Amino acid sequence: MVTKLKGRYVIGFDGDDHVILEDSEVVYENDTIIYVGKSYSGKVDEVIDAGNAVISPGFIDLNALGDIDHDILHLEATSDKQKNLLWSKRYVENGHHEVMTAEEEAFKSLYAYSQLILHGVTTAMPITSVFYKKWAETYEELAAAANHAGRLGLRIYLGPSYQFGIRVVEPDGTINLYWDEDAGRAGLERAVKFVEEFDGAYDGLVKGMLAPERIESQTEESLKLTKYYSEKLNVPIKLHAAQGSFEYHTILEKYGVTPIRYLYDLGFLGPKTGIPHAHFIAGYSEAETGEGDDIALLTETNTTVIHCPLIIGRHSSALESFAKYKRAGINLALGTDTFPPDMFQNIRTGSMLSRLIEKEVKDSSYADLFRAATIGGANFLEREDLGRLTVGAKADIIAIDLDCFHMGVIDDPIRTMIASGSGRDVKLSIINGRVVMKDRVIPNLDLEEIKSKGQKYFNKMKKGYLERDYQQLSENELLPSSFKIVDFI
Repeated sequence: MVTKLKGRYVIGFDGDDHVILEDSEVVYENDTIIYVGKSYSGKVDEVIDAGNAVISPGFIDLNALGDIDHDILHLEATSDKQKNLLWSKRYVENGHHEVMTAEEEAFKSLYAYSQLILHGVTTAMPITSVFYKKWAETYEELAAAANHAGRLGLRIYLGPSYQFGIRVVEPDGTINLYWDEDAGRAGLERAVKFVEEFDGAYDGLVKGMLAPERIESQTEESLKLTKYYSEKLNVPIKLHAAQGSFEYHTILEKYGVTPIRYLYDLGFLGPKTGIPHAHFIAGYSEAETGEGDDIALLTETNTTVIHCPLIIGRHSSALESFAKYKRAGINLALGTDTFPPDMFQNIRTGSMLSRLIEKEVKDSSYADLFRAATIGGANFLEREDLGRLTVGAKADIIAIDLDCFHMGVIDDPIRTMIASGSGRDVKLSIINGRVVMKDRVIPNLDLEEIKSKGQKYFNKMKKGYLERDYQQLSENELLPSSFKIVDFI
């Protein structure tokens, strides 16, 4: 089956970087691109005319939301209420439990993955919250997630998360770590079993990865074992580190070095290791102490930084800066990490924050972050067949509509679609040569039903915060509305 896809602009690849072709086409046979140019002379079985659109490689989201977003409950919580959203020690000691049923936990990934496809993500490495878990992800919910991804046609890197500890709030409001190493070891065993059974499923669309929870929730042993199994199973690792004050200063106090230096000393960093968010490093504006050159360590080890500018910007932080990390030679990829899983918003926000810090456009342009969302992600996954439109690459392609009035006048296609567009302007998504979304419709999926079930899930998840709060505040106190809700004026 040979398919020709044509449109006003094609973001091709010249072997070194993205290039722009006008009034051009991409031809793919089954799952592989066989031509990128202006006039394919061979026989084709189908022609798809995207019209006034940008034909682009699909986005690679290395910190993709894999559930129904809890962060909407966190992003405007005042500083004095942030700890109320964590687990209380009382909650843990009185027998914490699964808030959701197994059926609900199996559903959440269907909701999340359909959102990713609608927003132009063709390769995802998900993250899900443990705030409303009994401890960490289960084998069963990840098996359901793999099956949802396979049926939808989403290319995905999966593995159940595991943690040996979690932040809890003492009755006096102090935040400490609560440890359950038996639960952590069982989680790591589940993760290895999952990779062994699912890596390569659905004709290679589902791949394995190891997902230890936050660095402060791991032991030295667990990190060393994670690295060992990464090499043994030949799968990547994603570990959240250098992302906040509590974690940074906890590691510094315990080990005498920054989180990045700690991982370096353990031999944990390397080409197969991706670190979201990696902005809280020695010399960071909010770091009270800590010495060394963490950026140099990331560069030396060829560790990937998975930048998630939208969510950290919402929480008053920023990478200092994207341009600085890029100039250091660090491989930079992007992750959305929150709702909406909109790479356009993330590129726009990441560029803005970097320019704000640098006072300069160079190395902070939309093109720089677009590379991170495509080539940078592919580099981390060691996939020269992803993140670019070139002969031999996988047919993972999206088309972004330029016809809508809100796009305004068209200048450069990258600048135009990033400045004025959003994920909702993606009108076509092809993954592995299969059309998985066209004209905002996902085949055989009732989005209205998914939306309704998603709202019920969220409402139940929200109630769980009241049970875990160390002060047992009322819902109106803990999760206030933006304005007072009244029956009349």
